Amino acid sequence: MQPSTPPFDERLTAPRSWWLISFLLGIACALMLLPLGTLPLLAGLVGGTAAAAVVVSSYGSARIRVVGDALVAGDARIPVSALGEAEVLDAEEARAWRSYKADTRAFMLLRSYIPTAVRVEITDPQDPTPYVYLSTREPQALAAALKAAVGA
Repeated sequence: MQPSTPPFDERLTAPRSWWLISFLLGIACALMLLPLGTLPLLAGLVGGTAAAAVVVSSYGSARIRVVGDALVAGDARIPVSALGEAEVLDAEEARAWRSYKADTRAFMLLRSYIPTAVRVEITDPQDPTPYVYLSTREPQALAAALKAAVGA
């Protein structure tokens, strides 16, 4: 019987400063419409803030989950049987794997505002993807959940 809650579930939410920036974008839209009057100014404030907030929200809606026998990362669903060892990356190693060590064939769910990550080898010989790179605020917990799922 499977547990009702997944062993790992993380939403890669955008930092608070991005929400402030979306409000400032709304103010900029309002100021552009200021010469047209008060009503367009308010419409610019509300519309600009709402549009920017939708963009920030959608970018920060990516999730990483280990559910049953699969790793679900963003739009990808990878069976744990195709995964190898999970490597926890500190901030410096994560930066290296995001840049000069990166393989163009790899699946990367990265968020630059999250300094740590996990890199998981793909062991399926039919899959040309060499590894999965996942930005996460809890790399040890993700690696432990993957190890538990592979061992189960």
